[in-house]
Amino acid sequence: MSALRALRDMKRREQWRSVLEAEVKRWKAKSCKQLTAQLAGEQAYEVEFNGKSHQVEVQILENTDTYVHVVVSVDDGSLFASLHPLSQSFIRHK
Repeated sequence: MSALRALRDMKRREQWRSVLEAEVKRWKAKSCKQLTAQLAGEQAYEVEFNGKSHQVEVQILENTDTYVHVVVSVDDGSLFASLHPLSQSFIRHK
């Protein structure tokens, strides 16, 4: 991989980080009841940030008696990027 391509990929992932942080904040604000209702199936949608489209996927990893574990992933929709999205998970206690 060329140094220029590596730099471009790093900048692209930095842009994703802002989207990821905003989406994690949005989903963290929900109650367990809201999370389980809205994430009965995987949620996949697009958001626009700085004039660019980003793919967001949200799903429940675990739903136990005491907590819900959710993962949020972001990429730019390109094939390579979708293989390695930027992700963050969080736990909401019941």
